[in-house]
Amino acid sequence: MARTQLYLVRHGEQDQASGHASDGGLSELGREQADRLGRRLSTVPFSAIHHSPLARAAQTADIVAGHLPQVPRHGCDHVADRTPVPSAAQRGRYPDRWHAWLDGVPDDERDEDAIALQAAVAHFGVAGDTDRHELLITHNFVIGWFVRHMLDAPVWRWIGLNQANCAITVVQWDSDRPPTLVSFNDTGHL
Repeated sequence: MARTQLYLVRHGEQDQASGHASDGGLSELGREQADRLGRRLSTVPFSAIHHSPLARAAQTADIVAGHLPQVPRHGCDHVADRTPVPSAAQRGRYPDRWHAWLDGVPDDERDEDAIALQAAVAHFGVAGDTDRHELLITHNFVIGWFVRHMLDAPVWRWIGLNQANCAITVVQWDSDRPPTLVSFNDTGHL
């Protein structure tokens, strides 16, 4: 039985002075969170670190990688900051109370009908011939989508699955059983 474990981590706290700009880096607390995360994960046999291209995720990956010097890392569009929003045809699958908020999602974050997020799950969420551990340093809604997928929850149920900065969520695929949510929002190291 081959197993894939993905460690899903939200980037460290963003510097408040950046005004939540997409190119904003980490705050001092965010750097400390990333260092604690790296120490916590230092014994996991990762084959790769995939991180969002945004500065806060890339900086988190740089700090974590200091504790995992032999693990290759790279920016990965599969884990870029995305917000799943329904198309007009799928709008009825979301509760009415969320429509106005979803309408306000910035264009550069919109992932209509979660096409890109579904592709991310399909890309990473497979059990191969050997065991595999990978670290994905990403964003809150991306993690929420993976968790929603693992639980086979309604498409809108990523909303409200809030991940703390540098918390760890582990999801798992086995070759002979359904996907599993191993842990969610583990902040014991922080």
